[in-house]
Amino acid sequence: MILKVKELIHGTMKKDVKLGFLNIDTSLYKTRISSKFENRKPYKAADPRMILSFIPGTVLDIMVKPGQVVKQGEELMILDAMKMQNQLKCCMDGKVKCISVKKGDKVSKGTLLLELE
Repeated sequence: MILKVKELIHGTMKKDVKLGFLNIDTSLYKTRISSKFENRKPYKAADPRMILSFIPGTVLDIMVKPGQVVKQGEELMILDAMKMQNQLKCCMDGKVKCISVKKGDKVSKGTLLLELE
């Protein structure tokens, strides 16, 4: 590790290092690119129609049924997590397409709870 730091300080960086460009606020910066950076998953915005569990917990109650029309702010279900009852509310107007869990199910973070149309 010390040898690599000394090589970088003295400017004798090896030729096999991959150099690439990062675009930050429309400015290009030349930098070393690691294989971890090259193989990363690209960012994908969350789909507001998919309601996911934000914390591991247990489904206590489901207030909606498939096919039901829901409005923004309406309660969808209650998720018990860390001794707290979290009320999941609808973020947009829509219709319940399917419910992927049932009352009493234990869910992990990121589990699909229900989907809106």
